[in-house]
Amino acid sequence: MSSENTTKEYSLEFDPYNYTETAVTVDDKTVIYRSYESIVYVKYPVDTTYQIMNIYVPVEYYEKDQSINGYNAKTAPIFFPNPIGGYMPGTPMSPSVDFSGDPNGALLALSKGYVIAAPGARGRTTQADNGLYTGKAPACIVDLKSAVRYLRYNKNLIPGDTEKIVSCGTSAGGAASALLGATGNNKDYEPYLKAIGAAAERDDIFAAQCYCPITNLDNADTAYEWLFNGVNGTMTDDQITISDQLKSLFPAYVNSLGLNKGTELALDADGNGPFKNYVKSFLIASAQKALDDGTDLSDLTWITITDGTVTDIDFNEYAEYASRYKAAPAFDGLDLSHAENGLFGSATINAKHFTQFGMENSTVDSFLADEHIVKMLNPMNYIGAQNTDTAQYWRIRHGAVDRDTSIAIPVILATKLDNEGFNVDLAIPWGQGHGGDYDLDELFTWLDNICGTN
Repeated sequence: MSSENTTKEYSLEFDPYNYTETAVTVDDKTVIYRSYESIVYVKYPVDTTYQIMNIYVPVEYYEKDQSINGYNAKTAPIFFPNPIGGYMPGTPMSPSVDFSGDPNGALLALSKGYVIAAPGARGRTTQADNGLYTGKAPACIVDLKSAVRYLRYNKNLIPGDTEKIVSCGTSAGGAASALLGATGNNKDYEPYLKAIGAAAERDDIFAAQCYCPITNLDNADTAYEWLFNGVNGTMTDDQITISDQLKSLFPAYVNSLGLNKGTELALDADGNGPFKNYVKSFLIASAQKALDDGTDLSDLTWITITDGTVTDIDFNEYAEYASRYKAAPAFDGLDLSHAENGLFGSATINAKHFTQFGMENSTVDSFLADEHIVKMLNPMNYIGAQNTDTAQYWRIRHGAVDRDTSIAIPVILATKLDNEGFNVDLAIPWGQGHGGDYDLDELFTWLDNICGTN
């Protein structure tokens, strides 16, 4: 429980003189930067442990005509990494090196000339001193939007280009990054933003990096069973029955989306069809890249390789290989025990169901979350929507052996974005499990390309 609740009103004015200076060596290069830390980014914070932001700026941007990597104080992109995991509350990140001396994303970004704005955010376990929950949905995305608005409000005081804000997150943080990218300036969030005194500015961003996003939660259970049905592990007979029922619901959802890549990406009642083949094409491409990079795939007899070319993958055998991590249902737990149930609780109720299936099959006394709040946590509802400014550039990564959500989820997200005319880079890295920041060099090459220095 936090003891940092406050009724104090905070200024939204950034103080450019309240900083410390730090020097860190990255790849034999000394990076010197100003640190502005623990900045409250709303007038009326609910919890100042989390509703704060750290801002880090290369010292070169305070010296006349200095540039790094082709960027200067006016043109530097703003790297916006969120700390969210498991939909828990998170404090702002800071530049650091790991035990082997490798820089984290924030420090590497500084070395490449980016300004860092690292927000904290409330989460599903955040409580006030009186025991009321203060971080249930949609608090996490409202906080990130508020931090973006703070940056725009102070764009003349903070170096960096507020039209080049790039969010980054992993897992639930990847989902939050997707939400931030998808929902720019949508009015659904306005009452929540006003309540905490967010700046009266825009909250759209330029680009979103989403590592293994645990998103599209109201359809994640059916997607999971579409992939892992039959891979039963230690599931009970009741759970296997639930798996069968959830799998049968997935085709109708996919078909309702009207996704298209030259042909409609539909599924038949058994879960087969063009959408499944399209998902498989990403796995084939991933295996091919691994093979080209020297990975020995010969033991994986479910991969068909002819003259050095991966021509097919047995999808069911792939699911066995990736293996089930979560029993059915994976997200909307029938006993309300899953993290996502906690996300959709309320001030006085810790956990709720967020799908009709979960509610109808509940094994405990329960409530169904407000459908409008469930809507606000799914980026699929906002991509291409009217009066919404979705980020133009997207980079989505989901490991080929990531079992925390179905591979279908990032493919659906990326395809919807592509169909609506946005620029999407989706890949399924071979051998990669659930995690993020494993390809930072490639990430920043992509960022430099879209930001205009490459």
